[in-house]
Amino acid sequence: MRFLEALIVKPELGSVSSSTLPGGAGGGGGLPGGWLWECHGIWHTLFLIVSSGLFLLFLAFQAKKSVAKLSNGRSHIIIAYYAFLWLVTVLNLLWCSLQAWECSSGKEVAWSVLSLFTTSGMLFLEVSLMAFLLQGNYASGQEALTRTFGISGFIVGVDIFLKGIYTFGFGVPLFIDNNEESHRVKWGLWVVHKLLVTGVYGVIFFLYRSRWRERLPARPAFYNYITIMFGLNALALVACALAANGAAFGLWLNEGAVICYHAFYLPLLYVTFLADFFQEEDLNLENVYYSEMKDAGFFDTDWE
Repeated sequence: MRFLEALIVKPELGSVSSSTLPGGAGGGGGLPGGWLWECHGIWHTLFLIVSSGLFLLFLAFQAKKSVAKLSNGRSHIIIAYYAFLWLVTVLNLLWCSLQAWECSSGKEVAWSVLSLFTTSGMLFLEVSLMAFLLQGNYASGQEALTRTFGISGFIVGVDIFLKGIYTFGFGVPLFIDNNEESHRVKWGLWVVHKLLVTGVYGVIFFLYRSRWRERLPARPAFYNYITIMFGLNALALVACALAANGAAFGLWLNEGAVICYHAFYLPLLYVTFLADFFQEEDLNLENVYYSEMKDAGFFDTDWE
């Protein structure tokens, strides 16, 4: 990947303009499509674009059936969540398509703004999903919607405020991975952020394996989601900690975690939370959840 080359020539990065790079944003290097391989390399960019684009196409193909299902279901939470999922999916596709901005002179602010709102939108979906499921699957009503989005909005609002202060106030390049050695405080901030997120997922993960699991939604799909997100955030935490200590392997590991998050998180969220609601046949969801709970062993004690 191109960022490995940057580790070797890092001292010269600050003096090289984007117009001197192959296919750079400044002049394109005389070659069409330079934005594909600039900064991170063509395979990095293509993988992100294809994965995010395919999910957007999936949502588009399912839109007619999904809207009809939403109209019949009349669930305020599902309607709001589905609309916000569309917004974040479009933002994520833009983020994946404009990777060259990260290394382009004059695009640093635009890239930071795009990254801030894209990652905050995805974080909002994460927090909202937790709030939805912890108060009951597919809960509806204006009160539930207000409570859920109120909690999610407050947490994400604080996150945006703090990231905005550090990025635009103190000049810490949270979303730009060039010249890491001159901004080691950035990795310290990411360690704190990942530690908090990993801690939340970790607590829920271990609750599912304890005698208090009956207090949590008894859905194997939700447990699988928690397991995957706990593992991904723990990996990102290790990567940021290594990068904060100047380890080049941490940069590589963090890039891999970022790629996985932007490529696969939204489809994972859809499968976990919305797939059953938008299934083709109008099944009784309570019977589906009962079967899942029985398969997961939640009723084994009833036979003892």
